[in-house]
Amino acid sequence: MKTGLSVPEAVREIITKNRSIYDCMKMDVINYTALAVKIQPDVEKQIGGQVNLNTIVVAIKRYADSFAEKEEIRSESVLKNARLSLTDGILDIKFTSNDADTNAASLLNKFEQYDSDYEFFRLADSTFRILTEDLVDIRKLFESLPSEKNFLNSGLAKIKIRMPEQHRSDGASYVAELLHNNGIELQNAFFSQDDIVLVLREEDASKAYEILRAEISR
Repeated sequence: MKTGLSVPEAVREIITKNRSIYDCMKMDVINYTALAVKIQPDVEKQIGGQVNLNTIVVAIKRYADSFAEKEEIRSESVLKNARLSLTDGILDIKFTSNDADTNAASLLNKFEQYDSDYEFFRLADSTFRILTEDLVDIRKLFESLPSEKNFLNSGLAKIKIRMPEQHRSDGASYVAELLHNNGIELQNAFFSQDDIVLVLREEDASKAYEILRAEISR
């Protein structure tokens, strides 16, 4: 699966992953322009090109405004009617198109011989992320790549959340806060048009799944 983020989506993802920034924004004790300057390189990396600073400021303000509506939103769970799936034994792989002998498409063609049920995200023009089952053959395929930028991170699980359309823009921050308040921190989070994919330590996955399932049912 491939995703191309908009500026507001990139801003939301960056802030959601940074707990200190997220908490400061929630308490309304952060300067939007200063924050925009700080995260501009990360936003441009996610988008794959230059982004005007004022565009980032506007995206930050709109995201901050969503917190003011949170109590109203919570009268009906953001996760109501969401669908969950949990997969453990996940390998998190990061690589660039320069890592492969030809290109990313060629590498993925080889990859699909071993696992067709994977998540594929493009983070920038030449950087990719794959979440897949931790298999020996897949490890051998990626460990053979020469680049030092290539890395494999194991001991993980993923929870995929298919959000109701009306709550997708609020779902990421809501889920991150819900899990944080229950002592669970995300290792990573990825976004597509329809889904949020959470990456957690394997030992936290079952508890996180039950917390989210209970929230859906309430």
